[in-house]
Amino acid sequence: MLGKVGNGWAGIRHMALFTTLVLAACSSAPAATGEQGKVLYDNYCSQCHKVNGEGQASVGAPSIAGLPEWYVYTQLENYRSGVRGAYYEDSEGLRMRPMARTLKTDEDVRAVAMHVSALAPVRTEATVQGNLENGSKAFVTCTACHGAQGAGNEALGAPPLTVQPDWYLVKQLGKFKRGIRGANPKDTKGMTMRPMALGLADEQAMNDVITHVMTLRQ
Repeated sequence: MLGKVGNGWAGIRHMALFTTLVLAACSSAPAATGEQGKVLYDNYCSQCHKVNGEGQASVGAPSIAGLPEWYVYTQLENYRSGVRGAYYEDSEGLRMRPMARTLKTDEDVRAVAMHVSALAPVRTEATVQGNLENGSKAFVTCTACHGAQGAGNEALGAPPLTVQPDWYLVKQLGKFKRGIRGANPKDTKGMTMRPMALGLADEQAMNDVITHVMTLRQ
């Protein structure tokens, strides 16, 4: 009996030691930091998206400053894994994918996402002209995920729409319609967006709804 009790206590001590070592290992693992993210961003992202994240339309790079950390992280992971940026018709995505793959670890991706989300949003000039009344009516369908003010919904994977430029949003709607984006089975959030884009009859309808989105900016 005493032997069994002794063995039991030895097992408990071993388990406690194991737990302590695991916790110590986890706590010593490097955590993503904003400073680390800035260095990575300046080295790999700023050439196209610019230092303050204001973007550069001439190379198809949208303003990304102030996008939520969760959304930036998800899209970087999509590019790294080929869920996004793997279609030859997606010239911007094809340029973006190798840049995302320069981020070697999950920590790197999180650090960059953290840095981008901390940048002050940049208000870009409107470039799309559509019918505001028609766009307002069409946007009703979008509110289920993106909200009445276009603020987005993390639980549904819907980003805020008022942070990015109008030309980029129109281009993405076109990509969803053509299956360049949102057709990969691994892109479950994108797959819910594609039928919404398909509900817009043509480019004019896309221009209309994005013209309305731009009026939601604070």
